[in-house]
Amino acid sequence: MSLRAGERPARGAFVYTFGARTYDLASRTHIMGILNVTPDSFSDGGEFLSVARAVDHGLAMAEQGADFIDVGGESTRPKGAAYGEGAEPVGVQEELDRVLPVIEALVRQVALPISIDTYKAAVASCAIAAGASIVNDISGFGFDPEMAGTVGRAGATAVVMHIKGTPKTMQNNPVYDDLFGEIHAFLGEAIRTGETHGVRQMLVDPGIGFGKTAADNYRLLSGLFRFADLGYPILAGPSRKSFLAQASGLPVRDRLEASLAAATSAVLSGAHVVRVHDVRETRRAISVADAVRAASC
Repeated sequence: MSLRAGERPARGAFVYTFGARTYDLASRTHIMGILNVTPDSFSDGGEFLSVARAVDHGLAMAEQGADFIDVGGESTRPKGAAYGEGAEPVGVQEELDRVLPVIEALVRQVALPISIDTYKAAVASCAIAAGASIVNDISGFGFDPEMAGTVGRAGATAVVMHIKGTPKTMQNNPVYDDLFGEIHAFLGEAIRTGETHGVRQMLVDPGIGFGKTAADNYRLLSGLFRFADLGYPILAGPSRKSFLAQASGLPVRDRLEASLAAATSAVLSGAHVVRVHDVRETRRAISVADAVRAASC
């Protein structure tokens, strides 16, 4: 695809099936609600550790307009000034103990597609067996060589994200010679890996906040359309992240307005899906952004 400077491509159709649900991801911006069942996530760690509280929150997000619910059992909070020492990795069994009861309960109670936020193939496999239809892999198939095959054999959808380094190291002075070029190449390789292993439905995520400076994150938000030629829907996840404090100066729990501005920017820049903590407010904001985008096409 050849675009003139500053030109944004019109959305084509991305008709994806997730279990019993079919969405055209290009018809409007879809919302992935974040459900962290962890003690140490940067924004909501510890809030939804009990299965009952986690399920109630998932049901609430469904009522508020979420299109997907993304369940995560291991924090990827980085080490750094904004986050402290960072989150510690957890073993497969501990991660499964956290996420499986929640996924199983949600599958029984909501008709929405459930996503598992993991980079471990063993966790992905069990989550899919429990009813998840999406695997959200922060490593873009890079951390576990079995992941792409696991997703492909199950007929699941993958979100392939760019990360520079690991969650522990990614914010240690990340530097790029060509921000968009390097991320584009990484995602292209992840797509080729997925396709080789039979993954038919993928979304690409440039990894806002994962090995990027604040300036990098703002550049990505303004240029998401530059990943359109990869041929897959674009997911963006700026919600409550620390780079928003550079502009707002606010702590993590007071970043609603900043997160809404970032989500709106992502929509206008080309995102098909936004991954967020605040579903109701985001749904209201991006309905306007969708209308603006539709009027400009």
